Amino acid sequence: MVVELYTSQGCSSCPPADALLRELAKRSDVLPLALHVDYWDYIGWKDIFANPRYTARQKSYAHAMRQRTIYTPQMVVGGLHDVVGTHPRDVADLIAADAKRARQVTLAVERAAGTMTIRATSGAAFAPPLNVQVIRYRPSAQVEVKRGENAGRVLDYTNIVTDWQIVGQWDGRAALALTQAMAGSEPVVVILQHPGPGAIEAVAQLR
Repeated sequence: MVVELYTSQGCSSCPPADALLRELAKRSDVLPLALHVDYWDYIGWKDIFANPRYTARQKSYAHAMRQRTIYTPQMVVGGLHDVVGTHPRDVADLIAADAKRARQVTLAVERAAGTMTIRATSGAAFAPPLNVQVIRYRPSAQVEVKRGENAGRVLDYTNIVTDWQIVGQWDGRAALALTQAMAGSEPVVVILQHPGPGAIEAVAQLR
């Protein structure tokens, strides 16, 4: 199950959520991913991991969930539910609830000779098709923040997303077999997700 944390080095409320994400990374049933947004950069510290595309993704969730604003720290569980990232009990409850959701997709990924092959089968067709997404992430990093709300703090980060790409679409009618070039040593995640963005049907990763 995927848990996305929208966070920023310039947000004084975010370090406890970053710490919670680190704890979630110890679980075998959860894949936590930190997406650093750029809209707090103006208050004195530019987040070195921030990407406007992650801000745009968060805005897309807000639109899909009919929310008027975006905020940090926000966690999105399974592509469907959002929660304040500093509320561990609420996060745990949403993870437990999403684990019960029926999924009809089997997904597998393998890497060899600089390429990655994505294979999936489904017991149902999807209209509109699912987005096939490939994510790269950095497992950990420590940052000394010199200005802004967190000035003087040394912050630890986990599973920092460095790239998020939609590489194809799949309607589930026939088996999926997709090959992608895959350089570098960063872990790789593949997510099959309803557009919107919406519910995540399947996730697999290569470490």
